[in-house]
Amino acid sequence: MRRTGIRGEDDSGSFAGVARPGQGIPRTTTAPHGGPPAQDHDPAGAQGSPADHGGPADEGDKAAPDGRRSRKKPKPLWRRVLVWTAGGLAVLIVAVAAAGGLYIWHLNRNIDKDPLNLGNNDMGESEPNAAGQTPLNILLLGSDSRDGEENQELGGARDLAGGPVRADVQMLLHASADRSNITLISIPRDTQVTIPECTDPDTGEVYPEDESESINMALSHGGPGCVVATWWELTGIPIDHFMMLDFAGVVDMADAVGGVPVCVQQNIHDPKSGLRLEGGTTVVEGEQALQWLRTRQAFGDGSDVGRTRAQQMYLSNMVEELQSSASLSDPGELMDLAEAATDALTVDHGLGSVQKLYDLGTDLRSVPNDRVNMVTLPWIPDPANPDVTIVPDPVAAEELFALVREDIPLDDQDARPADDGEGDSDGEEGDAGSSPSPEQTPDPAAEIPVAVRNGTGHGTEFPYPVAGRASVITDELHRLGFTAATTDVTPESEGSTALLYPDIADQANAEAVAEALGLPGGAVRISPSVDRITLVIGADWREGTTFPEAPDDADPGGAATGGGGGGATEEPAVDEQDILSGKDDTCMEVNPAYVW
Repeated sequence: MRRTGIRGEDDSGSFAGVARPGQGIPRTTTAPHGGPPAQDHDPAGAQGSPADHGGPADEGDKAAPDGRRSRKKPKPLWRRVLVWTAGGLAVLIVAVAAAGGLYIWHLNRNIDKDPLNLGNNDMGESEPNAAGQTPLNILLLGSDSRDGEENQELGGARDLAGGPVRADVQMLLHASADRSNITLISIPRDTQVTIPECTDPDTGEVYPEDESESINMALSHGGPGCVVATWWELTGIPIDHFMMLDFAGVVDMADAVGGVPVCVQQNIHDPKSGLRLEGGTTVVEGEQALQWLRTRQAFGDGSDVGRTRAQQMYLSNMVEELQSSASLSDPGELMDLAEAATDALTVDHGLGSVQKLYDLGTDLRSVPNDRVNMVTLPWIPDPANPDVTIVPDPVAAEELFALVREDIPLDDQDARPADDGEGDSDGEEGDAGSSPSPEQTPDPAAEIPVAVRNGTGHGTEFPYPVAGRASVITDELHRLGFTAATTDVTPESEGSTALLYPDIADQANAEAVAEALGLPGGAVRISPSVDRITLVIGADWREGTTFPEAPDDADPGGAATGGGGGGATEEPAVDEQDILSGKDDTCMEVNPAYVW
């Protein structure tokens, strides 16, 4: 279930968000004399001028015969996302190496560095595959900081200066162990999640756990390391690095290369932000770039989803321009670019140098262009505030996370990680090649400790928990042979029943418990917040000792498999229509009320 009418936090233009997957939309170009947009079949690209559209002109632009500025058509979104995530900034930074070691030292000092994880739980590390290759997970963040004069101008809301800084752009990049594919998971900024307890490394202030808060607020709980801890708690995916940019850095780098190409399907005019463009592709910079970043109501259905999609286009196109810019051959302009890039970046200590950024970019650039797949986190309306905020879909989101944890690509969800090379995977039943590994075999039921919590009081429909509910299920587990099960009185409130396990080594035991109780596969998930297998009984299971069957018209979510690639169902865990890949190339849809 998906919703397109999320209300944003304000209209001041928070530099925010993530792209929503969608179908390819035909690109349009501006007609020669201001006429209506036409379908673009010219591979040379579209024309447009900031000056023609009410923005400042660039005197250094090359003019086309009709006086317009001619720019190439932006490359497809999939390629632009790849450039961004592959460390495109590192290319221009490292190109300055010829200037000497002293300048590289200066650039290294420009880069801000923060701790990777501010939470109390150790994330561990990704496990290598049979060939010794290890997946790589990087959290990409965009900050809406209003601190500083330039950031205040870009953000639009000066009264927010000095207030909480939010990470409104959040994307998890997963590069497969063999670097054959990349999965990018975006999350809407108003998604309600648990932000774990975090400690500010500079002040020592401890921010207590918040069970339900917008994920973009995690940055204000001590820094990007708390955003990393929040993603770890949400997904069970260990994060290796983070990279963060702020308002001013993004625009400084864009202006340094002469602007950023953006594309709209129709003529657009938003009086609130001042944005006025003709349909097709236009290069924006300076004031016009700010207007693009601040526009919300004129995109799509006027919700924050449209604005975040437009800002994602701006970000990815900006990095594409950085790589293709002729400025890379001009030493003076190149140094300006390097200054802007390093000034804009905040990274973890593991990426805190020009050389490490370059090595990262080189590593990720080996991924084939057509194997980069982007998806928005599956979500449902927030039961506590369904018209304003959202929450992760407990089944679909876990299935997506399981694919990443198991290093399974979105474009080949039937694939499985390489085996250990022992035995024949095609062997018949009973052959050594088809026998489960020791890690896949659960322990005897009596040796599996299970903590049972009562979370049946949730939301306005069920404000109070069912008394003694955890004890009833504990007794049922004893009857089923899980005699090590105990009742845990930790306060909980859950809409959906969940069976959590702390480590991948506990997965088989958790699945055995789930199967005995009749829980769906989507209820079983890894969680670093627990120290043993923990059953949290939600408001969807307020009576009985066997989990209720799903309605006939509901997706059963598969067998109790922990969501690994979609469980026992034949349907893929992530629908192909929800994946944005190399097949897609889009322009921004314009709200009909803002077409001129």
